[in-house]
Amino acid sequence: MRVLNPIASVMRVVLNTAVTSGFILSTAAYASDESLETIVVTAEAMKIEVPAQASPRSVSIVSDEDLELWAPKKLDEALRYTAGVTAQPYGSDNDTDWIRVRGMEAATYLDGSRLFRDGYYTWLLEPFGLQQIEVVKGPSAILYGESSPGGIINAVQKKPTGLAQSEFLAEVGNNGRYSIGIDTSDELAGDGSVSYRLVGAFKQQEGQLDFTENERHYLAPSLRVVLSEDTTLSIMTTFLQDDGIPTNGFFPAAGTLLPSDFGEIDPSTNYGEPDYDVYERTQISAGYKLEHQFNDVWSLSQHLSYAHNDLLLRSTYAFFNSDPTVSDLFRGVLSRDGENQSVTFDNHFTGSWTNQNTEHTVLFGFDLQEHKTEGEEQDQYFTSTVNVIEPVYGNFTPLDPAGNIDRKINKSQASVYTQYHVEFDLKWSALFGLRYDQVETDNTSQIAGQDQSRDDNELSFNAGIMYQADNGLSPYASYSESFEVFSTIDFNTGELYLPLDGTQIELGVKYEPEFFEGYVNLAWFDITETNALVTDPNTFIATQTGEETSTGIELELVGQINEAVKLSTAYTYTNAETDDTYAQGTKQAALIPEHAGSIWMDYDASYSEIEGLNIGLGLRYLGESKDNPASSDLTVPSVTLWDVAITYDVTPQWKAQLNINNLTDKEYISGCDYWCYFGESRSIVLSTRYSW
Repeated sequence: MRVLNPIASVMRVVLNTAVTSGFILSTAAYASDESLETIVVTAEAMKIEVPAQASPRSVSIVSDEDLELWAPKKLDEALRYTAGVTAQPYGSDNDTDWIRVRGMEAATYLDGSRLFRDGYYTWLLEPFGLQQIEVVKGPSAILYGESSPGGIINAVQKKPTGLAQSEFLAEVGNNGRYSIGIDTSDELAGDGSVSYRLVGAFKQQEGQLDFTENERHYLAPSLRVVLSEDTTLSIMTTFLQDDGIPTNGFFPAAGTLLPSDFGEIDPSTNYGEPDYDVYERTQISAGYKLEHQFNDVWSLSQHLSYAHNDLLLRSTYAFFNSDPTVSDLFRGVLSRDGENQSVTFDNHFTGSWTNQNTEHTVLFGFDLQEHKTEGEEQDQYFTSTVNVIEPVYGNFTPLDPAGNIDRKINKSQASVYTQYHVEFDLKWSALFGLRYDQVETDNTSQIAGQDQSRDDNELSFNAGIMYQADNGLSPYASYSESFEVFSTIDFNTGELYLPLDGTQIELGVKYEPEFFEGYVNLAWFDITETNALVTDPNTFIATQTGEETSTGIELELVGQINEAVKLSTAYTYTNAETDDTYAQGTKQAALIPEHAGSIWMDYDASYSEIEGLNIGLGLRYLGESKDNPASSDLTVPSVTLWDVAITYDVTPQWKAQLNINNLTDKEYISGCDYWCYFGESRSIVLSTRYSW
């Protein structure tokens, strides 16, 4: 019943929405009998051109149409309607994307190159510069080496189209939001051999907390050169600069989730130091992709990418608290001043051929990855106090740079891999993969007297099989593996932690019915990760004796019901558990709701003789979740949120759009992990696009 009740709640909302929108469906019934466009998506992250519906693993795509319609400010906002994804569990944060896939933190990639993350040194991606976002669920070591067992997020940058097209975007909204953007693409040579694309944006917005803000400059030029009939070179670059005051949404449980003697805490309360805290980030990426077709069978894809991220972060935050009698919270302050950079060089040969009733695709590749983080860091605790209801700023001692600790982390990965996909009798298909990785990691600090290194060798395997029936049903089964290398030191041993090892079994069925253009995907997954960190309640030091598991069900439906109505629904059941519980046994992991669901419906009102009007209505349901079991057994209540997107084509070139997220301005807790975090309040954005 624990599974069925939330499902029933979500389905009741679906039915109510359908009844409320009955005029939409009835009007659309008068649409013409023209055939609808088939929905086919292919993920570049898979490295071979196999449609997502023909692959024996779960893949979800957020298209460029979705990105334009939803107008997300950040990458995590764009994944709110994706099955298996927990987006923004730490609430509204202006300097980090928070994404969990199948109950575990996801790795992020840009055009297949890993965007490495070391603590606070993270990457942010500008949604306006993306043409699609791919979510490959489950372990992906076979494709990319080390990564989380939950899955990977691959963002695909906008690239030259070969056609002359341009658009100008202007936005205004609440919380001081305004932005402008330009996206233009055309040929540089009359014969089409050279084309370019230039994407740029300027954005400014206040944060959800008082006295926080962010200003962004973004530029992404790219070039495509047809060197010959068989060879193409694409050059991609990006520049992103953020400057502002960080949003530290760390709130105590008392006054948010629990009662407090001093009343409820306002979600906009800032426990930091606005005149001292600072957040500055400069990101640069550059690379190329060379594609060459040797003959009708063999081709080569070579991808080189360089990424550089410079960060200055000073952040003051309050400690967690569940005592309702506490009026003043202790605070800590941290500083990070440094940079990280990485180089990825991936090469793979692809062979595709057909004999009799069998189609073969084989992939051979090798890649090299080099990542380095270098900078100064400092963490100070119990530096000052702040009132829980009415904070007064200025009562603190700034960090002394003399207390900084130097930190240098190097990680390199050399890999060879192969993957084989076979389809026979147009019914059966199978996928097999094998990969060998050698990873070297160094972590040094002269001031702290640390100098640790280790070498890890990992052999990863995956396999999957699918049957494609004539009625559109495609049942499948798959097995995959992952590993993730730590760059931090185990204080119990004085050495680097061992890699985490993950495995997944997935069973599912993909269905493409004949009665409407779209698909229905159902998947069951079981993930186990070993060598997980478990904190000793006596020493408060984490050791690798733990295990994390995640078992669940994902249901995803995307369909063009008719010419007027497109429907996208998702439901996720996730049983994520951990034994990092201060010796309390295995319990539900923090932040991940057992049940989550979403519905998005688009209605093209031109079929009701209202030319140019499109109405989008969305519902997001987040079920109950738990606090970190090592902290408490608190339950975060469920919440239902509504989103709206209305677009109107004023002319064939000029479009106006209104986006409202959290329509009713629902105040809610998005999750608790020692601290509790408020979800994003109502966001209103009015935009206009002019295309030519």
